[in-house]
Amino acid sequence: MSISHPNLRSGGKILVDALCLHGVDKIFCVPGESYLDALDALHDVQSQIELVVCRQEGGAAFMAESYGKLTGKPGICFVTRGPGATNASIGVHTAYQDSTPMILFIGQASTAVLGREAFQEIDFKQFFSPISKWAEQVYDAKRLPEIISRAFNTAISGRPGPVVISLPEDILTSLVETKDTAPYQFISPAPSLADIQTFQQLLEDSQRPFILLGGSTWSEMAAEQIHHFCYKYDLPVGTSFRHQHLFQHHHSCYAGDVGIGINPNLQKRVQDSDLIVVVGDRLGEMTTSDYTLLNPPVSKQKLIHIYPTADEINRVYQANLGIVSTASNFVQSISGLVIKKKKHWPDLCKQAHQDYLAYSDPNVTNPGPVQLAKIISSLRKNLPSHAIITNGAGNYAGWIHRFFRFSKYRSQLAPNNGAMGYGLPSAIAAKILNPSTPVVSVNGDGCFLMNGQELATAVRYKLPIIILIINNNMYGTIRMHQEREYPGRVIGTDLYNPNFVALAKAYGADGYLVTQTDQFEGIFKESLNNNKPTIIEIKIDPEAINTRTSLSAIRESAITNKKKHH
Repeated sequence: MSISHPNLRSGGKILVDALCLHGVDKIFCVPGESYLDALDALHDVQSQIELVVCRQEGGAAFMAESYGKLTGKPGICFVTRGPGATNASIGVHTAYQDSTPMILFIGQASTAVLGREAFQEIDFKQFFSPISKWAEQVYDAKRLPEIISRAFNTAISGRPGPVVISLPEDILTSLVETKDTAPYQFISPAPSLADIQTFQQLLEDSQRPFILLGGSTWSEMAAEQIHHFCYKYDLPVGTSFRHQHLFQHHHSCYAGDVGIGINPNLQKRVQDSDLIVVVGDRLGEMTTSDYTLLNPPVSKQKLIHIYPTADEINRVYQANLGIVSTASNFVQSISGLVIKKKKHWPDLCKQAHQDYLAYSDPNVTNPGPVQLAKIISSLRKNLPSHAIITNGAGNYAGWIHRFFRFSKYRSQLAPNNGAMGYGLPSAIAAKILNPSTPVVSVNGDGCFLMNGQELATAVRYKLPIIILIINNNMYGTIRMHQEREYPGRVIGTDLYNPNFVALAKAYGADGYLVTQTDQFEGIFKESLNNNKPTIIEIKIDPEAINTRTSLSAIRESAITNKKKHH
């Protein structure tokens, strides 16, 4: 006589039930036979969870990471074992260095064959541990609710980041009885009263304070509150590398971005300040100009460092005051303070903003018939304030950083870790989450083709994103460094590109070519009203290597310097 077990569920069903319980509404994936039972369970919850099927695991992982950036909730990605997981590792590394909540689920070989170098077997705990907050493998389907709950809580707690869960195939197919957990809860650290009192005293004692914003533990309300606070007390504000969206660029206190290609006047302002208040940022290499903007371990400026985990405070720079708090909780705690500001603060703040406006003025020319500063200025003019701009890595991004003016929280998506191929997948995720918001993906020719196949995903899901491809037929950043270090000895940095307009049309998208500056605006306006993805290829002179100089000037300067040293 058979015994009925109505409460038995497969591991895949338990997993998907847990995802529903924790509020997951999007999953980015490339399907694999190693997690078929989970896919089958997702079939029954299609009204609750949208499965976005991608063309390569790196693209899927970038989309999940972008979801985490935009929502503050863990972005979810599913991939298969071996090559699938290693492809996805680029997104995990990005989430780690960008402090983005994300969970990668990997289908694994069955437990019975692990340790024999089974087909596509990798020790994922060992592989992912250096680039994730937590990497785990499930050995008992009964523990799935516990492990998944911990994964969500780990991804969002303290400094947010990625979690990797390996799921052996037999664990997903096994039938067990187990209890579900409650939905995860965000437990966020906040400053103490003593912290706020010390902060107030240090700020009031300062003659030349500077506020630096960065990191990922913000909210839209906190972004508004820091605007009001800095305006009330005339405090100049900078944003860290690729966190320009945290402060409105037209605001009278905005001084510019503290990152690659920093405005020389802003660099001097930071170095001459006597108090740096860092809210949410790690103070990593990009923000500190290779640790020269502030000198470690003890900078000449007094330092107040607010960060959501104690691990980063005093790690490189010794803080006069370290506060373990999310950026949101800290800003909320100071919003009601009454500060005795110095009489000269308004003049310092005004000058800082004027320096920013002058540096971001698009009346800057570059070699060739296409003027990139004018192109970015055209984006500024024709996009609404809530439009989302995405980009990957490359010198082309310098034009966005310098000349585009962000005015809305979470309107910028870019990888702090310098990952190429990020611009297109992140734009896809942004458009899926914000279907009525204009989304523009800015790419170099080398950067775009790192994940260009995801154009098929954009077409499949009918996402009318605009994709700019800045084409100079080379890996421009590497060429720049090559000419600086080994002038005239060019190797490995030339590119042979397809016809991007024809490529767009082959995928079912629209495509346009820009070879003169005045062609761009009309094409861009038309593309804003398109109902499908649009590629706009912008051919630029290879000499237009960055916003400040030309490739030849870099080469000539390097040759001159080498002659002097010889």
